[in-house]
Amino acid sequence: QVQLVESGGGLVQPGGSLRLSCTASGNIFRAGTMGWYRQTPGKERELVAQIKPGGTSTYADSVKGRFTISRDNGKNTGYLQMNSLRPEDTAVYYCNLKLFSTDYWGKGTLVTVSS
Repeated sequence: QVQLVESGGGLVQPGGSLRLSCTASGNIFRAGTMGWYRQTPGKERELVAQIKPGGTSTYADSVKGRFTISRDNGKNTGYLQMNSLRPEDTAVYYCNLKLFSTDYWGKGTLVTVSS
């Protein structure tokens, strides 16, 4: 069983930056595709960014050019650097690891963008 723990959420003003971290238990993180999703009340969870084991990454159109996903397999940790934050980025952000046809999820971290 893989456990994922997110950190780094909080309150930030529009235009500001935050970096989210996701640390996985065990030593199989490097084999999985890691992603960041977000969800607001009443809406479905949406994919924000994803990075494959080899480093190939994809982004939702709404965050391209502002967010950067990365991973450090030696630390079993993934990151989401969020710049130029907007109020519409406010959501609970969840870390996901796809490993051997199984999805693992963190409990989420709240990001609030407000003045």
